[in-house]
Amino acid sequence: MKRQKLTIVGAGSTYTLGMMNSLIAEKENFPLSEIVFYDIDEQRQALNAKATEVLLREKYPEVTKFTYTTDKKVAFENADFFFIQIRTGGLVAREKDEQIPLKHGCVGQETCGPGGMAYGLRSIGDMITLVNEIRSYTKDAWILNYTNPAAIVAEALNREFPNDKRILNICDMPAAIMVSYAKILGCEIWDLVPEYFGLNHYGWFTAIKNKQGEDLTAQLKATILGEGIKAVDNEIANDPSWQATFDNMRTMLADNPEFLPNTYLQYYLYPEKMVSKEDINNTRARQVINGREKRVFDLANRIIASGTTANENLHADIHGRYMIRVAASLAYNKKDIYLVIVPNNGIISNLQADAMVEVPCAITNDGPKAFAVGTIPTFQKAMIESQLGYEKLVVDAWFEGSRQKLVNALTLNRTVIDVPKAKAIVEDLLIENQRYLPQFK
Repeated sequence: MKRQKLTIVGAGSTYTLGMMNSLIAEKENFPLSEIVFYDIDEQRQALNAKATEVLLREKYPEVTKFTYTTDKKVAFENADFFFIQIRTGGLVAREKDEQIPLKHGCVGQETCGPGGMAYGLRSIGDMITLVNEIRSYTKDAWILNYTNPAAIVAEALNREFPNDKRILNICDMPAAIMVSYAKILGCEIWDLVPEYFGLNHYGWFTAIKNKQGEDLTAQLKATILGEGIKAVDNEIANDPSWQATFDNMRTMLADNPEFLPNTYLQYYLYPEKMVSKEDINNTRARQVINGREKRVFDLANRIIASGTTANENLHADIHGRYMIRVAASLAYNKKDIYLVIVPNNGIISNLQADAMVEVPCAITNDGPKAFAVGTIPTFQKAMIESQLGYEKLVVDAWFEGSRQKLVNALTLNRTVIDVPKAKAIVEDLLIENQRYLPQFK
């Protein structure tokens, strides 16, 4: 097995140490010779990097070279894989994304509704720039993108780079749900084969089977309806907000028992309930700043100070392991099946061809090969088409600098719908984000 050179872009992220633990857990599946960290925030990156030096020395000595840099040439030359996890504007911008819609009585969430629109508008420009910069150094490396909101980013990248078949947009939320399914079924996530369709953060599991072909869907539904379902992945298991989200899966399934829902559908199916539970002065962004961010950077500081990981309870999480398993299947032509985002092109036969859909694909060294979904029911099709219209209008608006298309987008989005609210939210979000979005001046 060839050992790979991996560059992590956005290495100042609070998910980076978790990714390192996942790379260690998966080193037999995806062996590395070199890791490079790249970020424009030198201070945040250095904290993660210095802790990673200890981690690699103790747990992954097979990595013979580790570098952290703000120099694109150093970071991008000769890499085999790029994992991208940037957040333009940081958590400070995320907090505003969540607060502004709440001020207008609408869902304030990171990737859904108006907050997701603002985050997406900020992400598009940086992602296009990054891909162009990476391609100026390497034409053949795989670019695996975790940057949110993945649906909007995938739509923009597909327009800007229609012929680049080595860009793959991925989301770990279906995998985090499947970890909980596996717990219920008494198996590992990797033993399960999902049947799924939708857009990113906007889809449904139609079936869950094991690798022997046994359909476990009815058993799962019965357990969720009778006992509920809990978040069990290490990164979210102790988070009250995530546990409340998983509790809502029971409600969603009871209200529409045809398919197993993605957790994010709660924001579109119960927007008033989602607004009522939020505190504008303690949104999810503030909880992350005071919670995960503090916890991760405290961990990094302890590792650096002690020079060892021996006293720490380190664990891999699905966020990292899922990305790595996809990368391994690409690198070594394993043809494993994962949910990734690809152009529709007839996969969902009654949905337009240029939709970026999230569906099961066999991951080969020639890229993802999607399995046909066929026609989908009227209810889900109508919901998807409305959300798809929103996503496409947001990307149109970014390229054209059109405020009207942003208003139209939010009018289609089930978390807003109301035109006066859409206009007011667009105005507030553009004022807040004017440094990132000069085309709307």
